[in-house]
Amino acid sequence: MHKEYNVVIADTSCFILLDKIDQLDLLRRVFKTISTTPKIVEEFNKVLPEWIKVQAPSNQNYSKLLEMEVDAGEASAISLALESENCLLILDDGKARKLASRLDLNYTGTLGVLL
Repeated sequence: MHKEYNVVIADTSCFILLDKIDQLDLLRRVFKTISTTPKIVEEFNKVLPEWIKVQAPSNQNYSKLLEMEVDAGEASAISLALESENCLLILDDGKARKLASRLDLNYTGTLGVLL
């Protein structure tokens, strides 16, 4: 049984991979509620289902600092996660995962969602 999270934030790569195999709805079936950021929506460049909540991190300056280590979408996801309690990030990029780990954030990848 997987742990329940208050907030699950998906990054662009998760949306791209699940969209390619026509399994975007898997996120809703596994986690019920999914969040993402406007930057990730912009990177994905397709309309996301209405059940995905789009929310910008409140501290844009922190996102800009994180962009020195990871791309803008991942930085926005990590910023939003830092503002959220009991959060899970879905990240596939190695640098982003290392940064999330250093910041004591919970994360998985798209493969983890599929498993």
